[in-house]
Amino acid sequence: MITFTFPFTAPHRPPAGGVVKRVVMGGKLGDLKRLPRYVATGILGMTLIWAPLLGYLKTAPLSYRSTTSLIMPGSGASASMNLNGIGQASSYANSAFASNAVSPTETYKRLLGADRIVDAAAASLNIRRSELGQPRVRLVDQTSLIHFETTGRTPEDAQARGDAILAAFFAELDALRTDEVDTRQDSGLQAISDYRASVADTRRQIEALQTATGLLSVDQYDVLLERHLALDDQIQTQRAALSDRAAATEALEAQLGLDASVAAATLKLFADGAYIALLDEVARTEVAYTEASARYGARHPRVQAAQAARDRAASMALSMAQSITGLDAQALSAFDLAPDGARAELLAELVRMHVDVSGARQQLATLERQKAEGQTMLDSFAPAAAKMKDLERDFSVAEAVFASAIARTQSSKSDVYASYPLVQVLENPSLPEKPSSPNRKLAVMAGIAATLMLLISLAMGWIRIALISRLLTKPEVKP
Repeated sequence: MITFTFPFTAPHRPPAGGVVKRVVMGGKLGDLKRLPRYVATGILGMTLIWAPLLGYLKTAPLSYRSTTSLIMPGSGASASMNLNGIGQASSYANSAFASNAVSPTETYKRLLGADRIVDAAAASLNIRRSELGQPRVRLVDQTSLIHFETTGRTPEDAQARGDAILAAFFAELDALRTDEVDTRQDSGLQAISDYRASVADTRRQIEALQTATGLLSVDQYDVLLERHLALDDQIQTQRAALSDRAAATEALEAQLGLDASVAAATLKLFADGAYIALLDEVARTEVAYTEASARYGARHPRVQAAQAARDRAASMALSMAQSITGLDAQALSAFDLAPDGARAELLAELVRMHVDVSGARQQLATLERQKAEGQTMLDSFAPAAAKMKDLERDFSVAEAVFASAIARTQSSKSDVYASYPLVQVLENPSLPEKPSSPNRKLAVMAGIAATLMLLISLAMGWIRIALISRLLTKPEVKP
């Protein structure tokens, strides 16, 4: 057999189906002809991994991160004050964590990232909002801590941005609290105005009643009533005293046999010296007449002269007594002609007792007149006092409500942490010592990890025919 060899014949090519199978199944483990392709693929893959990574590390700008920590106190606060003559005003701020429905940390987390906070911070730094970026806020579970981070090109820039965010946050909190207080105060102004109008209207009614009736207050009516009742007691006491004095006076008059007027006139008459002298003259002439009558007869000139002298002295004494006392001769005949000694004292006592009885009667009449006048005044004031009492009660209630409303309005100004709890700075914005981005160690570790994954994938591609063959020839498990 003769074989002819042609130098320019084309090399033998496997059929198309064999190429696909080789790509899918791979070659034998010992086939080193595949090695150049795997090496080229590995170099290309590592180039695609490390070229962008090294370019990023070389060209990426440095970024520094500043951290800030806030804390919210967990306890509430309360205050109470007593206003003398007005009432009590209290304010109480619940704990920020007293309600499970609202989380103050979540509220403040959202507020830290709000657009107006970021805009205000950027405006304070004279930069655009896009340059400032959004702060990264993080909450710590089971605590009241709030952490947020800001980034900058330099450590000072990162710290300044944290300070700006913090200042804008607290300024916004103050604005929200002030707006809440103003809103509450505005909502209470109408109620306070209504309460003030109610107080003024009741006061006008009281003044109109005072002008119409002359009754100034219910206390005045109570005082008048107390005086009227006390006047009743005085009248009863005065009547009893008058009865006792009148009985004593009548008894003394019966003992003396004359009344007080006669006793007074007797004392007045015998207190006059001229009348006493005339009485002495009457006594002397009476003695002379008696002596003459004993010696001579009734018509003897001496007896008649003595009788005429006696009658003349008696007539003069009677005339003087009438002029002194103003009484007639019949009344003067009942006079006690011996008022000296103890009897004079009894006559004086009778006169004094009569004067006391007259004064007691006048006092009783005055008290009864005052009682009648007071009863008339009480009768006229009774309806006005009842209405005044109702008006004063309404005025007291309206005034108490008005004062309470004012006290609540004023005390609510101190309760600024009711809706927006107190928050404090636990850690001020830090000054970073090293850049946070780019993280060279993390980038190198990521490149190494990607390289290892590439090598592992190439190794699995080298031995894939053995793995596929084992899977295809895996014995079936009998049931």
